[in-house]
Amino acid sequence: MVYLNFTNFDSETQEHLLSVSKEDVESRSGTELRKFAETHDKDYNALLEEEAMRNLYHYDFVFNM
Repeated sequence: MVYLNFTNFDSETQEHLLSVSKEDVESRSGTELRKFAETHDKDYNALLEEEAMRNLYHYDFVFNM
Protein backbone atom coordinates (compact mmCIF):
# COMPACT_ATOMS: atom_id res chain seq x y z
CA MET A 1 0.00 0.00 0.00
CA VAL A 2 1.24 3.49 -0.82
CA TYR A 3 0.55 6.41 1.48
CA LEU A 4 0.81 9.88 0.04
CA ASN A 5 0.26 13.26 1.58
CA PHE A 6 -0.29 16.69 0.09
CA THR A 7 3.45 17.44 -0.23
CA ASN A 8 4.03 14.42 -2.49
CA PHE A 9 2.18 16.12 -5.37
CA ASP A 10 3.68 18.51 -7.92
CA SER A 11 3.14 22.24 -7.42
CA GLU A 12 0.38 22.50 -10.04
CA THR A 13 -1.61 19.75 -8.35
CA GLN A 14 -1.01 21.29 -4.93
CA GLU A 15 -2.35 24.65 -6.14
CA HIS A 16 -5.42 23.00 -7.64
CA LEU A 17 -6.15 21.01 -4.49
CA LEU A 18 -5.65 24.09 -2.33
CA SER A 19 -8.11 26.10 -4.43
CA VAL A 20 -10.69 23.31 -4.19
CA SER A 21 -10.14 23.14 -0.45
CA LYS A 22 -10.56 26.91 -0.12
CA GLU A 23 -13.89 26.74 -1.92
CA ASP A 24 -14.94 23.89 0.34
CA VAL A 25 -14.00 25.75 3.52
CA GLU A 26 -15.59 28.97 2.31
CA SER A 27 -18.86 27.24 1.45
CA ARG A 28 -19.01 25.43 4.80
CA SER A 29 -17.78 28.06 7.22
CA GLY A 30 -17.00 31.25 5.31
CA THR A 31 -19.47 33.38 7.24
CA GLU A 32 -18.17 32.30 10.63
CA LEU A 33 -14.57 32.68 9.50
CA ARG A 34 -15.25 36.20 8.21
CA LYS A 35 -16.93 37.18 11.51
CA PHE A 36 -13.98 35.77 13.45
CA ALA A 37 -11.52 37.73 11.28
CA GLU A 38 -13.44 40.97 11.79
CA THR A 39 -13.85 40.43 15.54
CA HIS A 40 -10.18 39.60 16.13
CA ASP A 41 -8.78 42.02 13.52
CA LYS A 42 -7.25 39.22 11.42
CA ASP A 43 -6.73 38.88 7.68
CA TYR A 44 -9.61 36.83 6.27
CA ASN A 45 -7.59 35.47 3.34
CA ALA A 46 -4.78 34.31 5.62
CA LEU A 47 -7.28 32.53 7.88
CA LEU A 48 -8.96 30.97 4.84
CA GLU A 49 -5.60 29.72 3.58
CA GLU A 50 -4.76 28.16 6.98
CA GLU A 51 -8.12 26.44 7.23
CA ALA A 52 -7.85 25.21 3.65
CA MET A 53 -4.46 23.65 4.41
CA ARG A 54 -5.87 21.92 7.50
CA ASN A 55 -8.86 20.77 5.48
CA LEU A 56 -6.62 19.10 2.88
CA TYR A 57 -5.45 16.53 5.38
CA HIS A 58 -9.03 15.34 5.83
CA TYR A 59 -9.38 14.42 2.17
CA ASP A 60 -9.09 10.85 0.93
CA PHE A 61 -7.10 10.77 -2.29
CA VAL A 62 -8.06 8.10 -4.81
CA PHE A 63 -5.81 7.15 -7.70
CA ASN A 64 -6.64 5.21 -10.83
CA MET A 65 -3.66 3.35 -12.26
